[in-house]
Amino acid sequence: MSLWDKLTGEFIDVIEWTDDSRDTMVWRFERHGNEIKYGAKLTVREGQAAVFVHEGQLADVFAPGLYQLETNNMPIMTTLQHWDHGFESPFKSEIYFVNMRRFQDLKWGTKNPIMLRDPEFGPTRLRAFGTYSIRVMDPALFMQEIVGTDGEVTTDEVTFQLRNVIVSRFSNSLASSGIPVLDLAANTDDLAEFLKARVKPELAQMGIETPELFVENISLPEEVEQALDKRTSMGVIGDLGKYSQFHAAEAMRAAAENPSGGGGMGAGLGMGMGMAMANQMGQMSPWGQPQQPTHAAPPPPPPPPPERLWHVAVNGQTTGPFGRGDLGRMVAEGSFTRETTVWSQGYAGWIAAGEVNELAQLFTVAPPPPPPA
Repeated sequence: MSLWDKLTGEFIDVIEWTDDSRDTMVWRFERHGNEIKYGAKLTVREGQAAVFVHEGQLADVFAPGLYQLETNNMPIMTTLQHWDHGFESPFKSEIYFVNMRRFQDLKWGTKNPIMLRDPEFGPTRLRAFGTYSIRVMDPALFMQEIVGTDGEVTTDEVTFQLRNVIVSRFSNSLASSGIPVLDLAANTDDLAEFLKARVKPELAQMGIETPELFVENISLPEEVEQALDKRTSMGVIGDLGKYSQFHAAEAMRAAAENPSGGGGMGAGLGMGMGMAMANQMGQMSPWGQPQQPTHAAPPPPPPPPPERLWHVAVNGQTTGPFGRGDLGRMVAEGSFTRETTVWSQGYAGWIAAGEVNELAQLFTVAPPPPPPA
């Protein structure tokens, strides 16, 4: 650096910081050899704080405002008053600007599932994620605990440790809460408030606070979610009988609208499904509920076989047809004997009544002839 450049730098007496980034938390004002001119004006804007460090020690913190560094007790002297040191002032001072605004939309989440015991599902693994914001509440403490001698600190350098703190405290809070998995969505606000209170003391030791902390989602493993979806679907369907009927009707409609997809086979399938549906509906009560089985009476006996009818031939004359009861009365009257010829459907010709097993029984039970008068 030339002598002119060095002298020109000595006359720059405005110390300020305007930040165009969205993630810079601390920025150090750079001066040649850390030399600050006596009488320089320090501008601290709203949302900022300036930390004055002299010879490695934190000397003061400046709130928003305009300051002129010229008091006698300020350990700052212009190098123009120290020619014997060759423009190298023995007083080395640094000014750090600390961004005091909120840094929002920072993400946190569990890298590994949280193991807990759910009263309904038993041992369960959960994942969670959310957002939070941070703000420097104590610039001096933040400088001592986090910044050190770093000339520029961004949120990426701080949030890694903060995420570890949040996830650790959240895992413990969730496992000890005893809230059922199905009720967690209704308690995310309470969990977030409880979590914010848990991490507040640890962040305060770094000079940081969390104005906002949100639990956006708590999720189950994918395979458990699929099983839960099936269970929910069954609850939505309700009556499985009606649901099956609906599907059968839809299949019939689809088969009717797609004649090229199998032709007669599709129609036969639709008829079969329709018959099955009708059978199911037949088992339903008028109110659509399955009929309860009752203790029904035994089934009735089968109907008797039809009575065989006979034609009778006497003296070249045929009469009839007669039933078995009619022939029995004729036997009692003596007008029907074993020698009387009869015919019935299925016989090739006329035959004597005594030769027919069915009619022979009539003669064995016939009463004897009446006694003489």
